Amino acid sequence: MTQFFAQNGGIILRLVVAIGLGMVIGAERLLVHKEAGMKTHALVAMGSALFVIVSEYLYLIYSSVSGFNPAIIASNIIVGIGFLGAGSIIFHKSRLTGLTTAGGLWVTAGIGMATGFGLFSLAAISTLLVLIIFIVVNVFEKPIRRIAGDEELNK
Repeated sequence: MTQFFAQNGGIILRLVVAIGLGMVIGAERLLVHKEAGMKTHALVAMGSALFVIVSEYLYLIYSSVSGFNPAIIASNIIVGIGFLGAGSIIFHKSRLTGLTTAGGLWVTAGIGMATGFGLFSLAAISTLLVLIIFIVVNVFEKPIRRIAGDEELNK
């Protein structure tokens, strides 16, 4: 068992960091009663990291094969998350909802990709910036919502 962790420590670290950063973003979403919470964001981040790790290993195995491009896997993460995000956007009573959730899932996938590539500093800084956007910008939006007089926006 110790040998397993020694041989796979780097992979495990990347996946665990992705899960942790995704959970941090999801916790904020959960605290403000939004659709996608900790599990969703953790899964998006971990899944993105996993696909990046797989693409790295495929590159090592198949780099000599003509026409093989493992970057296609990473680029398709973005497409897949686009579909997931589109599913979170709802048109209800003449109002679009879920746009911030979709954007949060999209950037969480990017954070997962960064951790999958081992870019931990980039992933951590990006997570901090996401939290600033979600928390600090929300504080600035509240007075604007009151001025707009839109009760739906004041929630």
